[in-house]
Amino acid sequence: MKIYTRTGDDGNTGLQGGLRISKSHVRIAAYGAIDEANAALGVVLSGEQCPEDVRVVLGRIQNDLFVLGADLSNPNLGDLGIRVTPDMAESLEKTIDRFESELPPLANFVLPGGGTAAASHLHHARAVVRRAESLAVELSESEEINLHCAIYLNRLSDLLFVLARVADQRAGRPETPWVPPLRGGTPEQGPSKAPQEGDSNGKL
Repeated sequence: MKIYTRTGDDGNTGLQGGLRISKSHVRIAAYGAIDEANAALGVVLSGEQCPEDVRVVLGRIQNDLFVLGADLSNPNLGDLGIRVTPDMAESLEKTIDRFESELPPLANFVLPGGGTAAASHLHHARAVVRRAESLAVELSESEEINLHCAIYLNRLSDLLFVLARVADQRAGRPETPWVPPLRGGTPEQGPSKAPQEGDSNGKL
């Protein structure tokens, strides 16, 4: 089978069920961002600084992201083939709790990266996942989708944040706090305020 089909040369692409839509459609952007996140996780896995237990988790997530892509590429919600299920997000929550138990509490916002390469790439993947979540929500505002997709992506961004912290913590690399500027434009001295509820767990 040839890798190129020429069927998308007019700017359209096919969904499951045979429907064709523009490649600029938010649905395509959403599962394109999921594919990008999966590739970013591949970069994490290709490095030597990724802890083995984190590798196992990321391998499972890569498979999950294929399920998400398949789900969003199928607009017929009556087709219950490959779909994201509530237990997938619940599994992420248990994984978050397990890894977070070895971390010190957050006292301030932290800058993404600057420690290990693994942590930097995990932060990058987290940022892509947040974009994928926003696109999935945007799609849900105009079309009916499986809302468990957005829920999964929300939990995944939290997990990747935690795993980035774990990678640096285990390597003995300190986190870099965000130092907000004063009103006059001069950075404050000392750590920033502790994150409050609704502050995305210290994620920028």
